[in-house]
Order: sequence, then C-alpha cells, then structure tokens
Amino acid sequence: MVRTKSKDTLPDVELRLSTAQESARRSQGAASEVYKRLRRAIVEGEIRPNEPLIEADLAQALQVSRTPIRESLQRLAADQLITPRKRGWAVREYSLEEIRERSEVRAALEGYAARLAATRATDAEIAAIVAIQDERDRTADLTPAYRVEANRRFHDAIIAAARNTRLADDIFRVGQFYFNKHIAKLTTDEERRLNQQDHREIINAIQARDGRRAEDAMRSHIMQTFTVFQRISGN
Repeated sequence: MVRTKSKDTLPDVELRLSTAQESARRSQGAASEVYKRLRRAIVEGEIRPNEPLIEADLAQALQVSRTPIRESLQRLAADQLITPRKRGWAVREYSLEEIRERSEVRAALEGYAARLAATRATDAEIAAIVAIQDERDRTADLTPAYRVEANRRFHDAIIAAARNTRLADDIFRVGQFYFNKHIAKLTTDEERRLNQQDHREIINAIQARDGRRAEDAMRSHIMQTFTVFQRISGN
C-alpha cells in the first residue's frame, strides 16, 4: 500500500527550512560584522601587537555569542593578523622586513589602482576624492583618530574609482597596517606636511587623467609611509 503525504507536511517543512535559512543568514551577518570590527581595530592600532584575544572576553565585549567570534578569529588568522597562543589568540607582531615586503606589495597594487582611477573615475568620483582631502585640509584639530579615518576614506575612494573588485580584494588582504593611530600620534609636523603634499600630487594626477603619474605618486606615497614607520620603530 502506498503511503500518501499529508497536504500540511510540505508547508511545515518549508517553514522549517525558511527558519533555518534565516538563522544561517543572521549568523553569517553577525560573523561578518564581528570580523570587520576586529580587523579594523587591529589594523588601526586600537588592539596592539601581542595583545591577547580571548573568545569569551570578545563575546562579552561585542555582545554576541562565541560562534561569530570563533569564525572571525579563524578569518583573521587566515589574514595573518593574529597568531595562536596556549590560551586563545594574540595580535601578530610583524618584523620590519615583513612590513617592508607588505608595503612594497601594497605600493604596487594601490599604485595600479590609482592608474586605473585616473582613466576610469567619473567626474563625480574625482570630486568626491578632492572633497575628502579638502575637508582634511580645513580641519584644525587633526587628531590621530581623524587622520586615520580620513586617510582610509581617501584611499578607499581611489580604490573604488578603479572599478576592479579583484584588485580591491587583494589590497584589502594586504591591509593598511602601517598608518594607524599609534603611528599617527608619533609623526612629525614635517611628515604630516609631506603626507598632505603626497595626497595632492595623487589628486592632481588623477584630475589630469595621467595614469602613469598617478601610479608613481601613489607608490611613492605608500613607501614614504613605510619610511615613517621605520623611523618610529628605531630601525
């Protein structure tokens, strides 16, 4: 005898599947948000090298379960931003040589992004890049936090204008480890002046639609940031 399914069975199954899918989406969203927050805290210097990262403490601080914390820590480990310890994880401390190598890679990638932006950016996108720098120039109280945030917006706007998602992903993975709040606090007036000058040279090249000059200016700017880090680290 063939057993027939109740008409009420399929809706129940669909409801359970829909609920499970929604729960999975919420979990993925929470993990993604936690990852972004932790990554930004690390690359901007709020969480310092060798500082411990304990799942339970992070879950309590961010008011989430330990599952998104665990997933985020695994992603940060894959990014080579943290390293395992006997109890939990710790922010990885890079050697000067490792930072030099990463700076060179970032200079190549962001230099090419600036070249592409010079030829692909719309007039509105260029105006937005200029506006970011104009705001920074007008701001009297250049706190380290503001300088880091404005610098990130400036670079992100150029990367977005390059219109190459794979390139943007590669730049993100290399990371902006070196101009963070700790570094910003220790830069000299002359280094800050040169940083502003670099940004203007990049803008001028993009406005002129001169890809080669934009690339050269961006490469020079990023390696200048490494020079600042090298001075501060005492090497």
